[in-house]
Amino acid sequence: MNKKPPPPSSTVLPPGWPEASTEEPYVLSLFISGITPRSTLALTNIKRICEARLHGRYTLEVIDIYQQPQLASANQVVAAPTLIKKSPSPAKRLIGDMSDEGKVLSGLDLSVS
Repeated sequence: MNKKPPPPSSTVLPPGWPEASTEEPYVLSLFISGITPRSTLALTNIKRICEARLHGRYTLEVIDIYQQPQLASANQVVAAPTLIKKSPSPAKRLIGDMSDEGKVLSGLDLSVS
């Protein structure tokens, strides 16, 4: 018996719906030092950038180095705030309040536009 393979599956989205992303999600860790102005600014900035450029494609773990010093040590964090991009590869680190959007985008391997 000669069976034909099933047709390739496809999804047709309504007009105006965004295409499903097949890109690897970003896994980020932000190390902060308590509720300081610099830590608060770093968190605000990275959340804004991620929502604008990676909406729905990222996870952001916020780690207070005073509450979890073992994680700072394990990740070799010596300054705060520090953002670590764990995925997609290559891993990268950014130190500071994340206010220079161009440097943050470059560090995340995103195009500056």
